[in-house]
Amino acid sequence: MAKLLGPDFISLQVRNFSASRAFYTELLGLTVDPRFDTSDFVLFDTNSIPFALSEAKVNLAEAPQPGWGVTLWIDCDHVDELHARMQAAGATIIQPPFDSPFGRAFIIADPDGYRITVNENPWDRFPLGGRHQGGSPERGTA
Repeated sequence: MAKLLGPDFISLQVRNFSASRAFYTELLGLTVDPRFDTSDFVLFDTNSIPFALSEAKVNLAEAPQPGWGVTLWIDCDHVDELHARMQAAGATIIQPPFDSPFGRAFIIADPDGYRITVNENPWDRFPLGGRHQGGSPERGTA
């Protein structure tokens, strides 16, 4: 029987592509996958679900807050260190670091107001996080 396997790709539509790209690369430290780097779309080189930004295809000014009702968690290797860097840069911190059921976390808002939970995932199994030894994660294991 056919079934869904889980999230496979996440892309945020943004108002100001260059400002959002700078936020995610320069402040958050994501690296760009050069195969998918254009003037209106960028895919980040992540070790889990592919994550991207694109120029808005809809009028985001009509949305009271982009992503309302969606919780986006992004894995981080050192939550407290990234929080300190974000705070020093004047980023919008929604909630300072706290111990969640899923590891150390804090919540920020990106330039468009998307709420991002930055999470230091304690598990050593994919896809529930952890750092993979020797490079890429194994697909299809749980």
